[in-house]
Amino acid sequence: MARSSQQLFDTLDIVFLGTIGLGTIAWFARHQIAEKLFKSSTNKSEAKTTEARAGPAKKERNFVKVMQQEGRKVIVFYGSQTGTAEDYASRLAKECSQKYGVKSMAADIELYDLSYLDQVPDDCLVFFVMATYGEGEPTDNAVDFWDLVSDEQPQFSQPEDEEKPLKNLKYIAFGLGNKTYEHYNEVIRKVDTSLTALGAKRIGDRGEGDDDGSLEEDFLAWQEDMWPAFCEAMGVDENSAHSGPREASFKVEELSEYDAEKIYHGELSEWLREGSREVYDAKRPYNAAITSRELFKGGERHCLHMEIDISNTNLTYQTGDHVAIWPTNNEIEVQRLANVLGLADKLDTVVHIKAIDGAASKQFPFPVPTTYRAIFRHYLDICAAVSRQTLMSLVEFAPTEKAKEDLRKLATDKDAYRVRVGEVTRNLGEVLEMLAEEESMDPKGAFSSVPFDLIVESISRLQPRYYSISSSSKENPKKIAVTAVTLDYIPDVASPRTVYGVNTNYLWRVHESVNALEANERVPHYSITGPRDVLLDTENKVARVPVHVRRSQFKLPRNPTVPIIMIGPGTGVAPFRGFIRERVLQKKEGKPVGTTILFFGCRNSQQDYLYDEEWPELFETLGGDSRIITAFSRETDKKVYVQHRLMENGQEMWELLKKGAYVYVCGDAKVMARDVSHTFVQFAQQFGGLEEDKAQDFVKNLRNTGRYQEDVWS
Repeated sequence: MARSSQQLFDTLDIVFLGTIGLGTIAWFARHQIAEKLFKSSTNKSEAKTTEARAGPAKKERNFVKVMQQEGRKVIVFYGSQTGTAEDYASRLAKECSQKYGVKSMAADIELYDLSYLDQVPDDCLVFFVMATYGEGEPTDNAVDFWDLVSDEQPQFSQPEDEEKPLKNLKYIAFGLGNKTYEHYNEVIRKVDTSLTALGAKRIGDRGEGDDDGSLEEDFLAWQEDMWPAFCEAMGVDENSAHSGPREASFKVEELSEYDAEKIYHGELSEWLREGSREVYDAKRPYNAAITSRELFKGGERHCLHMEIDISNTNLTYQTGDHVAIWPTNNEIEVQRLANVLGLADKLDTVVHIKAIDGAASKQFPFPVPTTYRAIFRHYLDICAAVSRQTLMSLVEFAPTEKAKEDLRKLATDKDAYRVRVGEVTRNLGEVLEMLAEEESMDPKGAFSSVPFDLIVESISRLQPRYYSISSSSKENPKKIAVTAVTLDYIPDVASPRTVYGVNTNYLWRVHESVNALEANERVPHYSITGPRDVLLDTENKVARVPVHVRRSQFKLPRNPTVPIIMIGPGTGVAPFRGFIRERVLQKKEGKPVGTTILFFGCRNSQQDYLYDEEWPELFETLGGDSRIITAFSRETDKKVYVQHRLMENGQEMWELLKKGAYVYVCGDAKVMARDVSHTFVQFAQQFGGLEEDKAQDFVKNLRNTGRYQEDVWS
């Protein structure tokens, strides 16, 4: 028994050692063996296996390589906050390709590494269409590029020529700004100056559009001289420009078979991948629960105080930031445009829309597949005034010769367009309906021959509306307060037609529903339940709105003992409520707090005095010289505004400035902010004894050092 046991052990020992030996050989030869055994199947499954392990393939960030791969000679980069610069870039790229025969592509500047600018071949050209917002700041998607060109020694991909690394680069520049702001078109000016200093050559004049005037007209006027310069630079015969039938940018397909669970009914972001973590931002807004209350007391106007709950999300904010609320178009305009385009009876038809150009910056203009109803209600800015260029593109599809003539006149005659469209904010649906009715035509289907891809191409994507946050993140980090007045106005006193603010009236309808108020029949109806009814819980009376947070440079001094002077009439008081509540919290914590002065103005102390019930206790807590100084414009024979009250307290404000005070201005940019700035110049002259030019420099220095900040709008 012992002998046989010994034999068995020897045999097992040999087998065991042999197995180890074979395993060792297999380990070292594993790649060769795998190649022999699985070569045929590897090619088929490799991409799928890699994607499952590492996700989708990383997108190429070297734009020069992409241009070469796609056979493009021109790339049009855009830095866009509201979608206008993106639209302009797409229009330029399309005209390059279709009219002048130079293959082009529009590109989101955020998606590419601009350090490769030094590799752009000299037979290619780059457009920069850059918007400026706030205090001369770049748009969110242009921050990396801004950092590159703002660097004292920007680093490009090839360090051979450090002095003039962009000597081969040819570029064209157009900026979007607003002249009521201090730093008008700062971004494109800085980009232009930096590129030139680095050796690049600008083609034609730098274009600058003014949103306070007519941005569209500025853009069209700039192109008159730009295209000849472009043709000369690219060796194109301008006289042989192509003028044949239009070429579609999108393919629109109506679907008869689809998965109903995968249809987008207005959702703002794509379905989350299985197993992915939900991160909320501008590309994936959060449907936040809200509460609201009316701030005005009497009168026909309304102002809402809303509190947005961002608990249990990754969203955070700092006092002075902005919150973005994504709006919904009203049902009157949805039905109007659908009706005139002949789509009223097929609003719930499912469609798939995709860019025809494989190199387009966005392959899908919005989440698809979707429906015509969702497109009009949630995805396209159908309430905005229609542009002259869009009207021109519709001429060939007009139903009658007179309609063609009328469209062409509106598209080419600036004065006719200004009077009938621009100044009265007529949207596309209203213009087409007006033309049909002027010929005594039934508007229904009057322009049904207009291709839907042209509508998608011509109307901008519906953008969020931004509001200054009126709460303190230190006091309430998970609740964002918003102060919003409903907007409606009659642009032409000879007509009863009213223009309604897209978002504020939507929010008012939400407020009515949740608080069981009698509906205001003057306000248009909205679909407040949202896609798949996710925005309104009627049983529990809980409403939600899609939101994200945008950072702002509008911030309190780090040192709470520094005095602050705040000027905020109307809803311009919003961020200052947050500032004051934060300082009160610091005071309650035992920290020393500097003098805090608020200048607030409104029409009537009994109707629109915002947060009047809060101020007494807040300023009592702050104590000392801290106080609110009010201006009620409709309670005196002569209208009194915040700038008048500011002047009345000029000596005290000057003394605070001498102690290092910060100045904050929020509200109307065109009149109020300009007058307030001039008032501080007067302080420097009257109380500081400075000449006018030195006084101007004094205020400019306050701005440059962050002691004079504005959060304004036009």
